[in-house]
Amino acid sequence: MTLSKGDDYPIHQTAEPVAYAGTDRNFYDRYFFNGYAPDGSRFFAVAFGVYPHLDVCDAHFCAIRGDTQHCLHASRKLGMERMNLACGPIRIEVIEPLEKLRIVVEGEGIAADIVFTGRAFPIEEPRFTWRVGPRTMMDYTRLTQNGHYEGWIEIDGRREDLAGNTAGTRDRSWGVRPVGAADPQGAGIGQFFWQWTPVNLPERSLFWHLNAHRDGAAWNSRGVFASDGAVPADFVEYEDGTMNAPPAPGTRWPSGGSLDIGGETFAFEPVGRFQMRGLGYTSPKWGHGLDHGALEVEREDIDLAAVDPARIDNLHVQMICRVTGPDGEQGVGAFEQLAIGPYDPLGLEGIADPAR
Repeated sequence: MTLSKGDDYPIHQTAEPVAYAGTDRNFYDRYFFNGYAPDGSRFFAVAFGVYPHLDVCDAHFCAIRGDTQHCLHASRKLGMERMNLACGPIRIEVIEPLEKLRIVVEGEGIAADIVFTGRAFPIEEPRFTWRVGPRTMMDYTRLTQNGHYEGWIEIDGRREDLAGNTAGTRDRSWGVRPVGAADPQGAGIGQFFWQWTPVNLPERSLFWHLNAHRDGAAWNSRGVFASDGAVPADFVEYEDGTMNAPPAPGTRWPSGGSLDIGGETFAFEPVGRFQMRGLGYTSPKWGHGLDHGALEVEREDIDLAAVDPARIDNLHVQMICRVTGPDGEQGVGAFEQLAIGPYDPLGLEGIADPAR
């Protein structure tokens, strides 16, 4: 039987049931959220992924308290039902599509009940298509939206309400990227460079991203300004943003940065660091789409001060940043970076060699 709840909604793109998503085994469909207090503290993040051809669903929730990143991982069999947005102790609810969503967590000493409300209509980022030789490694679309959160997070019995004006970003992406067990005949990534800077400013949102080849030439990049309440016709878009962000010595992590876009300059000052492996990204055990059987749940506590910056699963980070724009405009955002392999503009060599 291939019919699922999705088949009762007018959302089909092909003549097949919703349970099928083309023919590429690496097809995925994912939710992502992050949030932070107005001063950049008390960071949290969520990821929820569906992998139809692998018949796997996984979810992750993380919250930083002091120098510890508390992580909750869960994975289960999908059962070909893509409309069930619960994975063990983590659940997503779509209250109002493209505007309001809820995250509920309850397990392993970690609990939360959080509602996200968008500041403006989501932006649609340019389609990401990346090939290595003849192999299509990525082919996906992402929508991104800044917003505000309300609710609470509890770690080991200590509950904290989200501070007023808790802000952050959420995205939805779907398409093809490497997921699940590695392909034994795969071309291998070799080199990959990614920067992403969604920023919450007082009355507008700034979005900028870059995918680049080894020599720094962009293969996907765009910047967007969206004022509160904006719809796509109101967005101001730029193709020529430039980020100057040298790595911190002994790492590949940004030490800060300066983004020039649309005739404006924004300074990024890190106030914290989040390890993306807590959400499954590059995690050797909890990588996206790996099969853990009917249901597996695990808690992981990461000592952020003890993280080895040269280990490949620690390269992918979000630096929580205080952002200063023209005329003293102050905001907070995440500066995400993943640099695998050589990248000439930053003097990076090898697969994971730190900056000199």
